[in-house]
Amino acid sequence: MADIQSRVEAALERCLPSADHAPRRLHAAMRYAVLGGGKRVRPLLAFAAGAAAGAAPERLDAAACAVELIHAYSLVHDDMPCMDDDVLRRGKPTVHVEFDEATALLVGDGLQALAFEALGAQRLADEPAAQVEMLRTLAVASGTRGMAGGQAIDLAAVGQPMTLPELELMHIMKTGALIRASVTLGARCGHLGAGELARLDHYAKCVGLAFQVVDDVLDAEASTATLGKTAGKDAAQNKPTYVSLLGVARARELAQELRRDAHKALADFGAHATRLGDLADFIVTREF
Repeated sequence: MADIQSRVEAALERCLPSADHAPRRLHAAMRYAVLGGGKRVRPLLAFAAGAAAGAAPERLDAAACAVELIHAYSLVHDDMPCMDDDVLRRGKPTVHVEFDEATALLVGDGLQALAFEALGAQRLADEPAAQVEMLRTLAVASGTRGMAGGQAIDLAAVGQPMTLPELELMHIMKTGALIRASVTLGARCGHLGAGELARLDHYAKCVGLAFQVVDDVLDAEASTATLGKTAGKDAAQNKPTYVSLLGVARARELAQELRRDAHKALADFGAHATRLGDLADFIVTREF
């Protein structure tokens, strides 16, 4: 993990515009939002799926940057006053606090555009049609059928009752879609058939939901210092979560069930999927 995280950090450093280039303040804010923080779970998943598919690391650099740039943009916008209105992210002031709201808005816009530039700047798949499909995959995962749509449902759900299937749908879109895209993009940089891609997508669906379940538990139990972001905000804002619907104990059980299902989806890949299995374990057992 540490090796891949270092590699991704260097790739993001190269991908992002220099703070010396105009508009300097915007570029400085983009770099502030992306570099030097976060677990890089989505790039790690892209690289792990690429390892299972025999993909070249140079191709995976681009896929990893694309998904991390989309993720970073979503965090910048999510923290703004019109959304969750948070002041701390990755252990430092959020972008709109460190800079200003208008700059934060433009940072998100710039990072989203840069993600698609990264995904289209070099050959990542053997066939052009496959790379076009990769672009479509990221677009769907980022848009109203994915992350943006899930965020809209989340905002509308504050203070409202929600069933477990409704909560699951929201998080399949808000959190799970980009995690699934990370696995798919990494796998498509290599050489896998349709059946193998489908099994990896099932794995990604399981770990995507598990990630959110654990996030809800950590928000309820961990400290702000441990999380690097404000703890307890879900309860304070009366948001429906896996903890509010199931309780902490059952939420933890659900995360373990999803972990087991993720491992089952990898059974046919053998040692090639070791990294993916390790990441499923990390996502469920992490404490921050």
